[in-house]
Amino acid sequence: MNKQAHILIVDDDSEIRDLLSRFLLDHHLRVDVATDAAQADQKLSLGHYDLVVLDLMMPGEDGLSFCRRLRSQSSIPVLMLTAMGGDIDRIVGLELGADDYLTKPFNPRELLARIRAVLRRHDISRFNQPAQFNSAIQNQCYCFEGWVLNPAKRELLNAEKVLVSLTSGEYELLITFVERPQIALNRDQLMDMTKGKNTGAFDRSIDVQLSRLRYKIESDPKQPLLIKTIRNGGYLFTATVEIIPCD
Repeated sequence: MNKQAHILIVDDDSEIRDLLSRFLLDHHLRVDVATDAAQADQKLSLGHYDLVVLDLMMPGEDGLSFCRRLRSQSSIPVLMLTAMGGDIDRIVGLELGADDYLTKPFNPRELLARIRAVLRRHDISRFNQPAQFNSAIQNQCYCFEGWVLNPAKRELLNAEKVLVSLTSGEYELLITFVERPQIALNRDQLMDMTKGKNTGAFDRSIDVQLSRLRYKIESDPKQPLLIKTIRNGGYLFTATVEIIPCD
């Protein structure tokens, strides 16, 4: 991160907003705050932010709804704050596209560490992403070999326009590959690019996720043509990918 990162804190608790603002400013981050989703919308429309710290429980539109809407419009990283014991909401938040979460109450130093980790992963992803995909927006889909992947809906359609179900891990792998066709990616890069919030768990299952993804998109999973294994080099997505308007 060469530039000073700009953080938007969205939380209705004034004490938390003030505490986090002072702490992050002291650690050389630019900070703006919003009390609710409506104010966050206004802030986001007027300026560029590198990451949103988003409280789950807010008056009016809650954090889950806001995260879903934000993810349909932008790829800005989201770090979600959840209440103690809110496992279901945490899982839903991650499924909706949040990049990480932190349970209240928390140590501000841990929040800072997580912010830095998310920003590093986001920078790695952007650095490895081919230039022709940088302008892709959420009403555009990726098309390859008859398949259509819709990032806004996180949906995959086959050549017959039939929806193929993907787990969160399978989707993250596929979007990583289609954004970087003909680029060799090793396992460490895949873990970084697939929002490696739970790196240890994902490390143990990445080969399983790849196998399941191949089973769903390859004509012959035992002799894959789309996702090829490169000896000592990781994996290569071989298909030509086009960006098309979503229906």
